[in-house]
Amino acid sequence: MGEHVIKMPDVGEGIAEAELVEWHVKVGDLVREDAVLAAVMTDKATVEIPSPVEGEILWLGAEIGDVVATGSPLVRLKVKGEEAGASSGDAGMKAAVEGSQADGVAEKPSVAGKALDAKAKTAGRGGSPMAAETMRSTQRLVQSQPPLRAEGEKPLASPAVRLRAQEAGIDLRQVPGSGPAGRITHEDLDAFFTHGRQVTKVSGLAPNTSVEDIKVVGLRRRIAEKMALSHSRIPHITYIEEVDVTSLEDLRAALNKQKREDQPRLTLLPFLMRAMVKAIAEQPHLNALYDDDAGIIRQHGGVHIGIAAQTASGLMVPVVKHVEARDLWSCGAEVNRLAEAAKAGTATREELSGSTITITSLGAMGGVATTPMINYPEVAIIGVNKIMVRPVWDGSTFIPRKMMNLSSSFDHRVVDGWDAAVFVQRIKTLLETPAMIFVEG
Repeated sequence: MGEHVIKMPDVGEGIAEAELVEWHVKVGDLVREDAVLAAVMTDKATVEIPSPVEGEILWLGAEIGDVVATGSPLVRLKVKGEEAGASSGDAGMKAAVEGSQADGVAEKPSVAGKALDAKAKTAGRGGSPMAAETMRSTQRLVQSQPPLRAEGEKPLASPAVRLRAQEAGIDLRQVPGSGPAGRITHEDLDAFFTHGRQVTKVSGLAPNTSVEDIKVVGLRRRIAEKMALSHSRIPHITYIEEVDVTSLEDLRAALNKQKREDQPRLTLLPFLMRAMVKAIAEQPHLNALYDDDAGIIRQHGGVHIGIAAQTASGLMVPVVKHVEARDLWSCGAEVNRLAEAAKAGTATREELSGSTITITSLGAMGGVATTPMINYPEVAIIGVNKIMVRPVWDGSTFIPRKMMNLSSSFDHRVVDGWDAAVFVQRIKTLLETPAMIFVEG
């Protein structure tokens, strides 16, 4: 038997580090070759790390949320047919792994856990009769109760918690877990030793004084950092305008009725994207990225529109490239393709970067008005609010019209309020008279 150390691989594109967002294994697990060990994230793209060998997990070199440098020890396994030490030939690898353990990477029992362990061992060696009786009572209580979890369902717990439970003769399936995903902690064991599995019944209303610390990791941390950067660096100006989309909705319905089978069902977005292309042609300085460190505005010819998409992991912004060269159907098909890739977690880094202006929409939950945050380092974002039927005065009577607000934000360092208003008013005109979207020149 020997040991094999797996290092953080080079995930490509010159990336020197990645954030660990998920472990698929734990210490003690037996893994097969090519089994997924962990997932890491780089610039919103998640990469899975497989095992090159078959073996038993001895040590994990990072916790979820840690940023791991390329080449750092990540996993150590017990394998057959290899000499002791790192299989990669790195003489210092084993020392680095053991040093990480000495520095506190490996999980250690809590102070309360150590005290209870000591009591349990003392009772088992013929210590205090009262302590021994308490332990025997706890074990009798455990044996008399059915398990919380089904047969074969493995409770989540660290190796240290499992060792304590084993020494005390406790079936962890009977211990309620208070950690993430029901993970059993040392505090849960402490409570179980003291009270057994008791459920306090509360009648009426009662205060909830619990506090849960949730570590911000993965995509949620990326979003938080991006929003903080946008808010701290960009002085926002938000302009809201009402748009009558009755004619546009009639046109959209007509086009969807006669579309070919190979064409996507059109939403509002392709029309808005084409309207933005025409408006940008008249105000090209809005299709830009602002490098505030260098003091340079990079004005782009190609219109690459980011589409903010909500996924199970959080907000992602896939990018439709070169919208100026696409028609309605091409825009719709690409939006659908990228949205599916983002939701499935298969969108590439290329598909999630390069936007020069962004559309954000909450669909039917879009509200009356919003104050969208600019997707740094862009200088503008167009926010779509929900469509509602409202009474509109036509000069002689009120008539029902389909109305929608555009809530758009601009970088006030680059875009003056007047220019922002002109831009939104141009988009409003195009959407209210949709035939103009198709007029060339």
